[in-house]
Amino acid sequence: MKCAGLAAGLLFAAPALAQQAPPDPDSIVVTGHGLAPPPGDAAYGIVTIERERLTGTASGRLEDALRDAAGLAQFRRSDSRSAHPTSQGVTLRGLGGNASSRALLLLDGVPQADPFGGWVAFPAYLPERLASARIIRGGGSGYAGPGALAGTVELASGSPAELGTLNASAAYGSRGSLDARAIGAAELGGGFVTFAGQVARGDGFVPVVAEDRGPADRAAPYKQASLALRAVTDLGGAELQANLSGFTDRRDRGVAFTRVKSDGADASIRLVGRHWSALAYLQTRSFASGFASINDARDTVAATLDQYNVPATGIGGRVEAEPQIGGGITLRLGGDVRRVSGRTQELFTYVAGVPTRSRVAGGESMTLGGFADASYEAGGLTLSAGGRLDHWTIANGSLVERPLAGGAAITDTRFADRHGWEATGRIGAAYALGAVTLRAAAYRGWRLPTLNELYRPFRAGADATAANAALNPERLTGIEAGIDWRPAPQLTLRTTIYWNRLTDGIANAFVANGPGAFPGVGFVSAAGVYRQRRNLPELVGKGIELDARYQAGRFSSSASYAYVDARIGALQPAQTARHHASATLAWAGVLVTARYDGPQFEDDQNLRRLKGALTLDAAAALPLTPALTLEARAENLFDARIEAGISGPGVIERASPRTLWLGLRLRLD
Repeated sequence: MKCAGLAAGLLFAAPALAQQAPPDPDSIVVTGHGLAPPPGDAAYGIVTIERERLTGTASGRLEDALRDAAGLAQFRRSDSRSAHPTSQGVTLRGLGGNASSRALLLLDGVPQADPFGGWVAFPAYLPERLASARIIRGGGSGYAGPGALAGTVELASGSPAELGTLNASAAYGSRGSLDARAIGAAELGGGFVTFAGQVARGDGFVPVVAEDRGPADRAAPYKQASLALRAVTDLGGAELQANLSGFTDRRDRGVAFTRVKSDGADASIRLVGRHWSALAYLQTRSFASGFASINDARDTVAATLDQYNVPATGIGGRVEAEPQIGGGITLRLGGDVRRVSGRTQELFTYVAGVPTRSRVAGGESMTLGGFADASYEAGGLTLSAGGRLDHWTIANGSLVERPLAGGAAITDTRFADRHGWEATGRIGAAYALGAVTLRAAAYRGWRLPTLNELYRPFRAGADATAANAALNPERLTGIEAGIDWRPAPQLTLRTTIYWNRLTDGIANAFVANGPGAFPGVGFVSAAGVYRQRRNLPELVGKGIELDARYQAGRFSSSASYAYVDARIGALQPAQTARHHASATLAWAGVLVTARYDGPQFEDDQNLRRLKGALTLDAAAALPLTPALTLEARAENLFDARIEAGISGPGVIERASPRTLWLGLRLRLD
């Protein structure tokens, strides 16, 4: 509760900051947004995905739209209908990962990563409720908050002008899939209100590829729903933005005992003045997942672990101000705080189908930081410099394992509290020469280990991974240089080259092959591998990013390509492809998207290779009336095999097969 008081203090300190600025006779124009990005952002590699594209993908999924920025990837290639939720961390520039996000994801300024595990609950975000997604590649974004190790993804909510009075759709798809959405907005007095809701379900597909399946394999259904309410009003000199949202997500992993349940609710309040902003927010999450062991013939399934409840909470706030200096200088000063807490509650060590032990593991962590960001503009020159200083604490960590039959605890460990300081920042310059802009930047970012990484061991099939309460924060140093060229008003071309060095990167590191009993996880069979989360000595990555966009009337096209050469010694990081490419053509309601993800390795020893995949998506809209449109969509039109994972015995899991949709959309402006 100390953190809650601090967040409230930050919120109510904002009017005092506002009083320090000279009064402005002009009234506030209500926008629903926060402070504008500083001019110095022109020095960094930024991709903006507009609303039309966010809402135009064949899948209708936010994670799919974000892939328009090549190099942005999740830990697995599956989307949020079939992936395990814990594999949906977001990263950039080939830094690999272990399911926790290495990029900072924000919605209206609020961090969105799961407080316990750092993954992203993508079913919570209906693309139609958004105005844009702004992706800043590269770490050290001081004013956005801590955690921007690989970059920042900023989502912004839409306004009535963008959402319309009512935008509703319903579609039926392959394998009994249904998707119904409704988004609306109304202007009220000096502000507006918006709502967005979705219900989606599907019978799912069998995740294991055909040649590896057995009698135990089955389709993996999903049921998901979300609701978001937003109100924005003019308070006279400032605008108040209030947000309330929630989601529910039910998935199955394609064999018995592997149901997954996620629920969450978020609330935030933000005051935005002409030159200041204050934010306070609360996140609550509840997660549950079952795990199973399958024999080599895949005809027998046995429960191995029931992660029956993972409650987690995130609470925080930020306050920032832009003192008016003049002389081409834009300055932003502020501070932020975020406290997360959570624990996993599990049943394990099954005998004759019945669990015999319980486990409770978790703790809390907090970051408290201050930041300053300055931009300078003179003619065609833009300079940027920003930095932040964070104090972090990891506290109250514990792991307790008990026999369900009663008696003394098998494990009762209280981990030592830890704390430290992190200084990070970035500098950059951009110089405009007519249609060409040259830019260069250097940065340093960091990420605190999640509670999941610190305290929770887990199993995936026959493989087992132990937690590590002694993990250090990850730290990244990088440089980049780029050229932006606009040879015509309709055409924009961007090229960026970069070099990154990640130290103390957290990964699931190979320790030994089974069979055997190992600390933190117990027995691992001969088909399995024992790993532990560890800080790696160094990951070095370098690469190039190419982005292009062309817009002329009703025709538009965009393309993005990323090449990354990332190495940990002589090895490639797990789940890191060298090549990513995406291209989209759109004209008069018809859209085609091609994507390519190159080969990558499932494991840190580079022994299990996932093949690359080229997919084609398509969508078409046929107006029936001025308000009603018939829509047809096709995901993975040619049913390419997208390999998402390989288990210890060599069983391959795939991502979404071909999925066809037919639906109606109603829009009232």
